[in-house]
This record gives sequence, C-alpha cells and structure tokens, in this order.
Amino acid sequence: MTDMFHSLSTHEQLYAALLARDPAYDGHVYACVETTGIFCRMTCPARKPKSENTRFYDTVAACFEHGFRPCERCRPLDRIREREPLVAQLMDLLDKDPKRVWFEHDLLELNLDPSTVRRAFKRHIGMTFLDLARLRRAGRGIEQIATGSSVIEAQLEAGYDSGSGFREAVTRLIGDSPAGLKGRELLRAAWIETPIGAMVAVADTNTLHLLEFFDRKALPNELKRLREKTRASIAFGRLPPIDSIEKELRDYFDGRSAAFKTPIACHGTAFTCKVWDALKAIPPGTTRSYSKVADEVEQPSATRAVARANGANQIAIVIPCHRVIGADGSLTGYGGGLWRKHWLLEHERRMMARPDSETVDAR
Repeated sequence: MTDMFHSLSTHEQLYAALLARDPAYDGHVYACVETTGIFCRMTCPARKPKSENTRFYDTVAACFEHGFRPCERCRPLDRIREREPLVAQLMDLLDKDPKRVWFEHDLLELNLDPSTVRRAFKRHIGMTFLDLARLRRAGRGIEQIATGSSVIEAQLEAGYDSGSGFREAVTRLIGDSPAGLKGRELLRAAWIETPIGAMVAVADTNTLHLLEFFDRKALPNELKRLREKTRASIAFGRLPPIDSIEKELRDYFDGRSAAFKTPIACHGTAFTCKVWDALKAIPPGTTRSYSKVADEVEQPSATRAVARANGANQIAIVIPCHRVIGADGSLTGYGGGLWRKHWLLEHERRMMARPDSETVDAR
C-alpha cells in the first residue's frame, strides 16, 4: 500500500477514522466489510462493521481484486464518475449488463479508443476497464454459485478464471459452514500461489489429500473422486496441513529446500502407493524412466502400470511425477503441462547445483 494515509496509519487508526466518518480519509482509503462483501467510503453513513471484519485498501482496484463490490448506499465510485465522463459512461454500461463479456473491439464499436479507455481506468480505478468488467462478472457469478453450492467443484466447472481476487471472493462467499452439509465430514480447500501458477490444496485436520494446479483439466474429476473415496464434502478453509505445505512449497520455489514433510494420504491401490513411494525416492535434480521405476518396485514388466500410477498422482511436486521421463530422455505427458514439467526439472537442477544449497532429499 503506497497511499500516504494508509501507509502511515495502523488498522486501529483507520477503524477509528471510519467510526468518526473522517472526511480527510475519503477517497484515499476504502473500508471493506468481510461479512457483507462490500466496500465503502470512509464517510459512509451505514452501520459500522466490527473491527475484525473490516479491511482497508487505498484503491478501488484493490477492493475489486479482493472480491468486494461497491456499497449501494455511499456509492464510492460516484466521485470518480463525476471526475471522468468516460469512466462514468462505461461504468453505466457495466451496471446495465453485468453479465456481458467485454473485448477491445466492443470499445471500438462505441467509437472509443481502447488505449484512452485503458489509461482513464488505470488512472481513476487502478485497473483496466476489461479487468474490471471481468472481476465484476466473476463476482456476480460466484454469488450465484455460493447460493446453490458450497463445494469447490461448482466453481471450477463454472469455467471462471483463476485471478487471485476471484479466488478470495469465492473463499469468503462460500464460507466454512456450507448449507446442507450437517453431519458430514468436511475436507478443506485453499489456494496456494506459486511462480508457475495457482494450486489447490485439500486436506483434513491431519493429512494432505490433494495438491494440484488450478488449471489442470482433470481437477474437477479428481475432486469428485476424492469426495467419493473419503465420503466427505469439500469446502473452503484452512487447516494445519495446508499451512504446512504452503510453507514447504515456498521454500521449494525459493530454492531453499526440496524436502516435504507434510503428511499425505494415499488414495490408490497397494501397487499405486508403492509407485508413489518410488517417485518420492527420486532425488531432486535427477530423473528416472518409467521402466526404471518399474524395476525399483520389483515389477519390471509393469511399465504401463507404472505410467498409469504416475498419471493418477494427485499430489503434484510432493510426489514428484515430473521426475519421470521417457526412456529416450524426452519429456512425456504431465497433467500440469509439459512447460511446467520442464520448469520444475530445470529449477531442481539449479537448486541442487548451488554450492550453498541446503536442499535435502524429499523422502
């Protein structure tokens, strides 16, 4: 946060200013209410939320990016509309048709220059018009999803993108007590950001059950199978195994360690779990062929079965199926995409080549 008022003020000071409806902060800081999902001007006359349910951001863009929508009482965007007619024109169009998917050619059809629109919205809102339209569309969509469903599959299958603000809005709207799940065990799901894309982690109180890249096409089916195998539902939330694996992934991507000690569940046959154990024994920075893995599990004729077990892995990176390559040294299929497989292998080679590396075997 670079805004002067925000950067020099504590949460307590900002909350006191909100209670006092201090006009000095108006337009410089916005109050976001987690329980309602709205953001307000600091002078909003509405009933004030509790301090622990309030977050403060210094731009409208940050409010949208974190999944909040404008308050209909204090209308925090009105001052921007008054200052910039172009912004007002397009914001009115967004209000009239919130489901519309906007493209640059739509702006051209309105006789508007996309570059001029981009600059105006970046200057007054903090993000482009197209980004704003996308976030507002996603926000409305997830409200509908949250009303009718509380499992992560609903959001994934709805086809929404993976923006961080959208994910946070999903988390907030779905909450920790989904309707209709009383008496059933809940697995918790959370988003983990990485340099090569967002991941979804699913865990119970003691064990990590799934860790996959968000854009993997098979993810909805994997979540469905996990729910069936565990006879549990999946809702958003944080549990110790998720916090643990997030920290270990941070160390991994920062090049500090390739060790993963978070307990993981094995949802597979005895043979599949044996293959996954063999994968975890492959040292970082090295690779194995499918046939070599078959030898290591003492079933040299089971190369195809090893490949199937490799593909069934739903705990990416920790169970390093990316370290298995073709017999000719070529990169073979990887659910997260071959570009990620190449990236991970190169990252591990660099990590292990560092003279001061503190990395250890991931077993």
